[in-house]
Amino acid sequence: MKRLILLLLLCVLLCLAACGKGTETPATAAPEGQTATAAPATEAPSAKPTQTPTEAPATAEPTPEATPEATPEATPEATPEPTPEPTPDITPDPTPTPFPGHAQIDTSSPALLRGTADMGQEYIDSITFLGDSTTYGLKAYAVLTDGKKTKQVWTPSNGTLTLSYQGFVDIWYPDEDVEISIRDAVERKKPERMIITLGVNGIAFMDKDYFISEYTDLVTSIQEISPDTQIILQSIFPIASNYEYQKDINNVKICDANTWILSVAEATGVKFLNTYTVLIGDNGYMNDKYQNGDGLHLNGDGFAVVLDYIRTHGYVKTED
Repeated sequence: MKRLILLLLLCVLLCLAACGKGTETPATAAPEGQTATAAPATEAPSAKPTQTPTEAPATAEPTPEATPEATPEATPEATPEPTPEPTPDITPDPTPTPFPGHAQIDTSSPALLRGTADMGQEYIDSITFLGDSTTYGLKAYAVLTDGKKTKQVWTPSNGTLTLSYQGFVDIWYPDEDVEISIRDAVERKKPERMIITLGVNGIAFMDKDYFISEYTDLVTSIQEISPDTQIILQSIFPIASNYEYQKDINNVKICDANTWILSVAEATGVKFLNTYTVLIGDNGYMNDKYQNGDGLHLNGDGFAVVLDYIRTHGYVKTED
């Protein structure tokens, strides 16, 4: 019995001893001939020092680059409406003094060219002048752009043209330095504008019907050949008081003939230019300062007045 008790006690002690060594690392069995070395105790990993993490600096949201304020588009200054250039004064038509026995032009006629603004030298340069010796003076006095070399004047080589000869006479055609008929010249040139001044020689022997018939034939022929040509029939110029042959050619006959010329213009749809009014003086004759001394033909000053009248009584073609 005592042995049994001692044996139980021994068992208890052995159990206790075994429990006390449970946490130790068992020795590694050394190979024979070497002292067994206890295995080093494994250190528990040192806890890393608690470190308050440095807060990452708040990343500043990128400051948007300052968008340049849109430069307001410059409001265009209101363009002032152009001040219209003053319209050149329109030359008032002179009112001729009526003289006994002098026929007057119908100023209400649609064919009559009235005052306009100055059409300029370009307008004069666009005109072909067909006529008698009163037209030849434009070349003789060198009043056109090319002076005495002008190609704007159409007369026969002798410088004069009678209305009754218009159907067969040759004129000097300066563009080609040849003598050809009026109709052939029109065909070749097709003038932009034409001023016809005829009749002063014809009134010495032509009656109204004959005069109108010849003039109408000339105008309609030109219209058929060159329908785009602007045709202007110019009045016959007055004579001065010293003209020698007033029995045959005088201002009474001239005024009558000018009304016939106006009737041709009306009938054919062309224009009439009443230059007579700026050449006549207070005494019923051509102003002496405009004549060359023979009482019939103009001088340089007279032609200057006529050309100015033409410029300020322009042919302004209107739309139909």
